[in-house]
Amino acid sequence: MPRVLAVDDEQVMRSLLEKALPRWGYEVTLVGDAEEAVERFAPRRFDVVLTDLRLPGRSGLELLDQLKQLDPATPVVVMTAFGSIATAVDAVRRGAADFVTKPLELSYLELALRRTLDQKRATEELERLRPHADEREGLGGLVGRCLPMKQVYSLIDKVGPTQLTVLVLGESGTGKELCARAIHEASPRAGERFQAVNCAAFSETLLESELFGHERGAFTGADKRKQGHFEVAQGGTLFLDEIAEAPPSVQAKLLRALQEREIVRVGGTDAIKVDVRILAATNRDLEAEVKAGRFRQDLYFRLSSFPIRLAPLRERQDDIPVLVEHFLRRDGLDGRSTTMEAMVAMTRYPWPGNVRQLENALARAAVLAGDGPIGVEHLPPEVLAGGESAAAAVEGGGALDAQLLELPLKEARERFERLYLEALLRRCQGNVSEAARRAGLGRASLHDKINKLGLEPDTFR
Repeated sequence: MPRVLAVDDEQVMRSLLEKALPRWGYEVTLVGDAEEAVERFAPRRFDVVLTDLRLPGRSGLELLDQLKQLDPATPVVVMTAFGSIATAVDAVRRGAADFVTKPLELSYLELALRRTLDQKRATEELERLRPHADEREGLGGLVGRCLPMKQVYSLIDKVGPTQLTVLVLGESGTGKELCARAIHEASPRAGERFQAVNCAAFSETLLESELFGHERGAFTGADKRKQGHFEVAQGGTLFLDEIAEAPPSVQAKLLRALQEREIVRVGGTDAIKVDVRILAATNRDLEAEVKAGRFRQDLYFRLSSFPIRLAPLRERQDDIPVLVEHFLRRDGLDGRSTTMEAMVAMTRYPWPGNVRQLENALARAAVLAGDGPIGVEHLPPEVLAGGESAAAAVEGGGALDAQLLELPLKEARERFERLYLEALLRRCQGNVSEAARRAGLGRASLHDKINKLGLEPDTFR
């Protein structure tokens, strides 16, 4: 029987929880303030903590912070008055698993507790099955093994099994839709439809019709009833791309759909219940859009309960060799080599169009190179400008091993990894823990790599 620690200073609320939670199959411990909650709490003693945010003495947010320090694995669900949703969003950002609003709707509380425990079980299972998850080079359609991408994979692992709304942030071309699809594939809705709509692709009237559908005769040309994306995605996931482009009238209807889980078709009067998970994405700063009055604050709070930021390619240039290998393999060119000059040029270029620009540039280069290796001369002019200095650095010796220039990409990567780890262990005087920290790897993962390469850390002391 799952064990719940419930924290609320109101006797009426404690009495309500004391009756409801056992009826749902939970063993409940009730306390009235944060101090007593900390006294009763111990790692793995409870399966979930349910706490009000307004408590006497220490606040619910302070309690949340302390509980997460004591045991990050125990999920915390927070309760707050409807007018304090911003505080609840802050709580989620600080580690809360979910939030419910007061006045309390018991059916929603039951759902929140159930999905929180489902997420906890799923996370524990993922950690059991993925002891080397930090070595992943991709998830779904996302590709990369640098620290920012590992953090994204971890967030997807955690939020995927839940029903939380997720806001994916990032510049154009960073893979926001791929991230949304990965979340969908990691969710219980994976077998249902993933429905994507670009909010920037339609006028105000058309976007409303696209999202919510319309009745026959609702406007000129509406000669028959049409289902919108919400209805088409029933039971699945609806991805709202470029959500910042939605006009105010559509934002208001989106807020109602998120809160009430129902829509009304354009020209209709009947409310239609919808069961969809909402994922949204934007390349804009939504907080700035809210301050400028172009985006509703209440909708922003609803959408941003779990934000995921995708780093631009210029912030994860170490992933460029991995991406190049991925795109060549995907296009059936996995036997094609890339000269070191070309690789250095690609890693030095800032790629303002991000992964999408790299993908297009590589496809062009592969055509120009024919059956031969892809060289710096096959890259687009803007990349070539940086490539000329890169080639000069390679020919002059620079920091690269000249022998790498004669190797295929896969072998060059393996050779570089050995050189990198030898230099890192030498700098850390054979301290594997410090080397792992600097490399952004877990100690066990780095130890595996060292063993595979036959390196002896003691020789670098």
